[in-house]
Amino acid sequence: MQELHDAPLAPLTTFRLGGPATRLLTATTDDEVIAAVREADASGTPLLVIGGGSNLVIGDKGFDGTALLLATKGFRLDGTELELAAGEVWTDAVARTVEAGLAGIECLAGIPGSAGAVPVQNVGAYGQEVAQTITEVVAYDRRAQETVTLTAEECAFSYRHSRFKADPERYVVLRVRFRLEDADGLSAPLRYAETARALGTEQGERVALTEARETVLKLRAGKGMVLDPEDHDTWSAGSFFTNPILDDAQLAAFLGRVADRLGPDIHPPAFPAGEGRTKTSAAWLIDKAGFTKGYGEGPARISSKHTLALTNRGSATTEDLLALAREVVAGVRDAFGVTLVNEPVTVGVEL
Repeated sequence: MQELHDAPLAPLTTFRLGGPATRLLTATTDDEVIAAVREADASGTPLLVIGGGSNLVIGDKGFDGTALLLATKGFRLDGTELELAAGEVWTDAVARTVEAGLAGIECLAGIPGSAGAVPVQNVGAYGQEVAQTITEVVAYDRRAQETVTLTAEECAFSYRHSRFKADPERYVVLRVRFRLEDADGLSAPLRYAETARALGTEQGERVALTEARETVLKLRAGKGMVLDPEDHDTWSAGSFFTNPILDDAQLAAFLGRVADRLGPDIHPPAFPAGEGRTKTSAAWLIDKAGFTKGYGEGPARISSKHTLALTNRGSATTEDLLALAREVVAGVRDAFGVTLVNEPVTVGVEL
């Protein structure tokens, strides 16, 4: 297992931000992962587990402890059953399932990060989320000090949330298992209106798997959501805020604020989110509160392609990024009475 001291962490994140770790270990097998976690726990050393670094905001002072980079490999297909090691590059794994003619995660193409992170966040986009296809997650349980296998039900998936996110100090994901669909080279039924429009079809229809994946990649690239070292719009964590979910009372108050600010004929995006709950759009809120694409004058700005992405223009610090995030949160709250919640995990800092 590779070991470095006073190791830079910024290059391991898509923001390219954050100070160094006291120690950085790189694990290439499950046994190495478990050994590193056990060592840290036994010595009382703070532990930071890093996958693809696409959902991580690390403070400028870095991390005083052991950072563990998951570099495990493993892609195994058995019929429609897929198992991925936590360190597998997610977007590469999606491409391989499409090549194999299997549907279920094709609209999650282009999402940066590692396979081990997708159940933590219940990653989703363009009408799909991994909760729809995950069957089991193999993880090391730090509390029980043993490897456990959790069913999809035990993972307690909800919108951008899971058992792993609710108790981040307990589990380290080792492997993720999925059940995909053999639909004779066709995609899963399209659930997202924008994807269907781009493909010239209707929601609920199926299209060729490769066509679905390529269309999603083009849509994401147009919003700066596909990693490109030369494009500072992609020096981000993708969507920085989750879409707010409002209860009936909160929704009524919100709609009143919208009418007062924008007029009675303006209707914000609204999607059912369970009984008595409605999801609205964080991107819409940000834009209507006055934070348009490209907003900002410093080294951290809103993406020029998508209002939901906060970006490092090349010379930002984490504090620059957080100052912008706080400005957006305060502005949206003042305008609409809704408090945005950050999607990325913060280390050593708070929004």
